[in-house]
Amino acid sequence: MIHSKFSKSRSRKRSFFMRTAFFGAALLIAFLLSCEIVPWINANCSSDYKALGTRPEIFQSAFWVALIQLAALGCAGIYSALLRYFRIHDFFQINAALALVGAALFGATYLPEVHGIFPVFSRRVVIVDFVCAAFIVSGLRIMLRLLWEHKNGAPKKHRKDARRVAIFGAGDAGSELCAILQTRSDAKKIPVVFFDDDPSKKGFALSGVPIVGPFENIEYWRSVYDFDELIIAIPTAKITRIRELREQAVAAGLSITLVPGTEELSLGHVSVSCIRDFELQDLLDRPMLNLSNDAISEMLCGKTVLVTGAGGSIGSEICRQVAHCSPARLLLVEQCEVLMFQIEQELLELGFKDCIVPIIADITDLQRMESIFEKYRPNIVFHAAAHKHVPMMERQPGEALKNNSLGSIRLFEIASKFRAESCVLISTDKAINPTNAMGASKRLAEIMMQSFSQTPGNTTRFMAVRFGNVLGSSGSVIPTFKKQIARGGPLTVTSAEIKRYFMTIPEAVGLVLQTGTIGKNGNIYVLDMGEPVKIIDVARHLIRLSGLTPDVDIEIKITGLRPGEKLFEELKTVGEKYEPSGHPRIARFKCDPLPPEKLGELKERLEIIARDTDKNAIKRAVAEIVPEYSPFLD
Repeated sequence: MIHSKFSKSRSRKRSFFMRTAFFGAALLIAFLLSCEIVPWINANCSSDYKALGTRPEIFQSAFWVALIQLAALGCAGIYSALLRYFRIHDFFQINAALALVGAALFGATYLPEVHGIFPVFSRRVVIVDFVCAAFIVSGLRIMLRLLWEHKNGAPKKHRKDARRVAIFGAGDAGSELCAILQTRSDAKKIPVVFFDDDPSKKGFALSGVPIVGPFENIEYWRSVYDFDELIIAIPTAKITRIRELREQAVAAGLSITLVPGTEELSLGHVSVSCIRDFELQDLLDRPMLNLSNDAISEMLCGKTVLVTGAGGSIGSEICRQVAHCSPARLLLVEQCEVLMFQIEQELLELGFKDCIVPIIADITDLQRMESIFEKYRPNIVFHAAAHKHVPMMERQPGEALKNNSLGSIRLFEIASKFRAESCVLISTDKAINPTNAMGASKRLAEIMMQSFSQTPGNTTRFMAVRFGNVLGSSGSVIPTFKKQIARGGPLTVTSAEIKRYFMTIPEAVGLVLQTGTIGKNGNIYVLDMGEPVKIIDVARHLIRLSGLTPDVDIEIKITGLRPGEKLFEELKTVGEKYEPSGHPRIARFKCDPLPPEKLGELKERLEIIARDTDKNAIKRAVAEIVPEYSPFLD
């Protein structure tokens, strides 16, 4: 340890003396050049030149000027920058610092005191010294940068394991990505050609890589440059253009990857070098949800937040996002201990040990839930716990009522009793004019939420958020398709015409959190999810993303609609009215709620219905309460 400190100290001293010597030499060279090249400017110059070896003022001037220049460059942060990453910004910083010193010295030559101390120190020497010093400092760094790039970049061009790639987008992102791939020794990709839709860039080159124009005549350019991958380096590219490029690349047998989007880059979560595979979410024909992150953070910071269903796909993502907003305490309520263990371990690894509280509990257990609220007094509640599997709940509708409907109203009552600030119910688009027991149970939860929100004395804001199909969630069709592809097919689709709205898990959670900031008591909110997508198209896209051909490598089999399944989902239920929400991508729906005085009667009736063992009888009874429900009966 002592030897290490001594070595560092000795290295710093050596570096200081070397830099001082460089600047001192620059001034001596400036004196020699100014006298040798322009002796006619000053008649005394020739005599000064002859006295170079005998006049100590020259060396004294060189020493003090060198110290001043060293100090200026140190203040500008030049010596804290890594030489291998020397850029134009550093070049201008060097010249600005030296120019400032030069200007000060040039002005000082007009002072008699300076001329008296250093009689050979002239204005022309200051000018030539600035040029020499800038040339030495910048030139040395440029040379070291070129040597480093040659050492780390050039050999990679001859490596057999390096993949030759084309980059679409000769802009800022494309330029940065190209520079990274060319200079990083661990990058196993070599950019060989740029494509760009801007015709003015055609025929030019970027970092030595030619720009050949739009992404056309792929077979020709592929034969010229021998690439087998396309990287889309335009973070702001429209979804429609990405889809076009993907189809062209797949048709040409190219693999395709993308740089992160603008939002990910601006938030600093990733860099341009974090290229990723093309994913199904890139095919959603709409922009991603833009959220007010400051408002969300302000809502959650320092609060006690409770999340039910914390181990599920949506619940776990809510926990991740909330944890990053510095809550005072994050209560993870989950019935399944396996799921609880997984999200707890993940949050512990992310460094949230001090705020998370994992709680195994069933939301239908009134006594248990009351004890949790009494102990921790949560300010904000996100209610994500539910039975969601449509065919399973169709066979056991009583369980859907117990958990999704009665469990929810009990949670609302407890949240209001302990004066939580807000409670957000996670609902589903299947609650809109439902045709299955799961959707009907969620619609009942919405009805009771709206009714309870109007209860006299209630101070909690209650609201609901309706989701479409969430890509990648445990209940989504995507995991099923992926398993079927892994087995070699076939992919099973219930109908060639069936359509669904899709959203990503980050969008779904973003909608929940955003609703917490803008939601009004008793309202239901829905994300603008663009146009619905055919499930059979999703199946085909997943097969292509796996590098296979639909109906050739993998069969798609039509199995027929399942009990309670609709061909398409709707956006609003009967009697609901649309109102602006305050967010351009979120719709608010409002209707006349069930009178609060009838809520108790509804609860009692549902408790009786849920105990019935005849599933058809349960469905008929629910249809009497929810007129828009069209049950499937055996």
